[in-house]
Amino acid sequence: MEFFVISLLNGLSYGLLLFMLSSGLTLIFSMMGVLNFAHTSFYMLGAYFAYTISGAIGFWPALFIAPALVGLLGAAFERYSLRRVHKFGHVPELLVTFGMSYLILELVRLVWGNATVPYGLPEQLQGPLFTLFGTQFPKSRSFIMLLALLMLLSVWLLLTRTRIGLVIQAALTHPDAVESLGHNVPRVFMLVFGGGAALAALAGVIGGNTYVTEPSMAGAVGSIVFVVVVVGGMGSLAGAFLASLLIGVLQTFAVAIDQSLASGLQAIGVQVTEQTFGYELLKLSVAQVAPILPYLLLVLILIFRPKGLLGKREG
Repeated sequence: MEFFVISLLNGLSYGLLLFMLSSGLTLIFSMMGVLNFAHTSFYMLGAYFAYTISGAIGFWPALFIAPALVGLLGAAFERYSLRRVHKFGHVPELLVTFGMSYLILELVRLVWGNATVPYGLPEQLQGPLFTLFGTQFPKSRSFIMLLALLMLLSVWLLLTRTRIGLVIQAALTHPDAVESLGHNVPRVFMLVFGGGAALAALAGVIGGNTYVTEPSMAGAVGSIVFVVVVVGGMGSLAGAFLASLLIGVLQTFAVAIDQSLASGLQAIGVQVTEQTFGYELLKLSVAQVAPILPYLLLVLILIFRPKGLLGKREG
């Protein structure tokens, strides 16, 4: 019981962090049709900006200032770079965002170096929130869960209950009609891209001090974020939320299980011997194969449900 509850809580906290990161990418794709390869680089910038700002004026101001700064950088990137190649199609868009990711990586290395920076938790988020069955659940993970749920509620209310949200959604399907009503459609897209970058940075602010802040952090989560977006459904915010929780819980439970695949098969009555086909693979523990499980899920989703769990667009 202890193993199940603690693993579930850890999985939910990790899944909600993935959602905070993938939500911005989902919004950008759903509103603009742009698959932004530089998205996790904005996540990394959020962590590094927060590290610098928190060292000067504290973590709590950094929680708001760092995403705002990264959001402005994202909006500027869309305005002065991405918009110029938009008319040439999706491939140039992918290439320019891919190039931007490497540019940000090299700038981070130049400014902050190659080593891990000492970006720690603030005093208020240190220590356990509660103890369950003798195991402590940290305040930092609880804060991630709370902030992710508040962000989900805020984005949903913005898109469905405000005039700005209606304009954003209308600009996606009927840009000419929206422009004829006096709205600046390119500016709407710029704000959407900047908002998506800010959401990624917000995930970096709280993910950087909960886990680790280093130049490789963008690459470490880059592939898993795209798995979340595809599994959930391209452009579906609800799908990204569901997929994030599913992958977070799946990986957390898998990492915590130290039993081999062979012992699992034997537990359900399947006889496994050294002559069994694939015996060397079956000797691996579940924890050892945990990193490939999200990609296995991705392959299965693409085979049996190409649009994703809740997606309406195929790409």
